[in-house]
This record gives sequence, C-alpha cells and structure tokens, in this order.
Amino acid sequence: MLPKKFFVTTGVGMDEDPLNAFDCALRDAGISECNLVLVSSILPRDATHVEPVRIEPGTITFCVLARQDGNAGEIISAGIGYGWLSDDSGRRIHGVVCEHGGFRSKEFVREKLEAMLCRMAKVRGLNLEEKRIYVESVEVEEGKCGSIVAALVFVPEP
Repeated sequence: MLPKKFFVTTGVGMDEDPLNAFDCALRDAGISECNLVLVSSILPRDATHVEPVRIEPGTITFCVLARQDGNAGEIISAGIGYGWLSDDSGRRIHGVVCEHGGFRSKEFVREKLEAMLCRMAKVRGLNLEEKRIYVESVEVEEGKCGSIVAALVFVPEP
C-alpha cells in the first residue's frame, strides 16, 4: 500500500452540537463520506499532489488530519504542512507532513507548521524543499460550537 496521489483540503463547521460541527467541517472539506484512518507523516517519494477528488462514499481513506473544536467567540485554527526532503545531491528521498490545531491565529499556526517541517528535515539530516502550508482559521459563531479541519488525504487506488 504505497499511495501515488494525495490532496490537501480544509473545512469549517458550526452547529449547536460539537459532533455535528465536526461532521459539518468534514463535509465542507469534502471528506465526510469517507471512513477516515489517521496515519502519520511520511509521503512516498513519487507521490503526486493533485486537486481534491470525489471519493466513493464508505471508502476507507488514509489521511493526516488536524482538528480543532471550540465554543462561541473562540478563535480556532487548524493546518497541514508538507515538504519534500532531499539529500545533498538533490535527490528526492521522500516527503514529510505535519499538522497542528489550536486556539491560535492563522499566522501562529503557519509559523508553527513551518518550524515543525524544518525540524523534521533537520533530525533526518536532509534538506527541506518545496514546502506547502495550508491553514484555516475562524471565530466560532455566537450560540454555536465550531470545528475546523485540515487534512492531507491519500487518494485510494481503484
């Protein structure tokens, strides 16, 4: 099981019930009909970033997921970052993914993800290239619960 394609998506949801807010966030991200399986943070060397695709409902779908839930008036953020690692000759080795969520600003989460990616490269003794960071942030509406997600989703093979 070596994924060949992946996409990144984000979503925001609000509802009176926190679980429904999470479902709304997944729906906004386009992945609410998937059976999500959370995985850790490595991209195969030859994987390709594609635009989000429709996944058949009920499909077991592997992803790296950042999630933050909150209450009325709170700022919630979630983000995903990824980058490709190379050796000193410039040969791509593989990619790394990091996720972060919290009651912080969009800028804070972006900086945190960038630092995490740099650290992941450093501890592996590799060079970080072509990094991309996606962050979503929202203030939860009055009288609602909020949920925000950011996900790197591996496209299931047919």
